[in-house]
Amino acid sequence: MSAAGWFIVLLALVGANLPFLNQRLFAAVPLKAAKKSGWLRIAELIALYFVVGALGFLLEARAGNRFEQGWQFYAITFALFVVFAFPGFTFQYLVKRR
Repeated sequence: MSAAGWFIVLLALVGANLPFLNQRLFAAVPLKAAKKSGWLRIAELIALYFVVGALGFLLEARAGNRFEQGWQFYAITFALFVVFAFPGFTFQYLVKRR
C-alpha cells in the first residue's frame, strides 16, 4: 500500500472520531448548546465521510489510475468509516466520568 493509501486510512480514522471527541461543529465552530446532540454527531460523521472520500478520490486521480466504483464500494467504505468511529463513540457515550 502506498503512502497516499495509508494517509487516507489515517485521515478516515481521525475524521470518524472527530464528531465524538469535541463539542464544536467540525471541531471549529462553537455551538450555543453546551453539548452536541446525537443527530448532529451523525450528520457530522456523514459529512466527514464525504470529505475524506473526496480527498481519497483526488489522491487517486492525482496518481493517474482512477477506477470507477459501484454502490458496493461506497456501502463498504461507509461501514468501515462507522467502525473507525467506535473508539470516539465509546469515549463519548460509554465511558463513565466523575
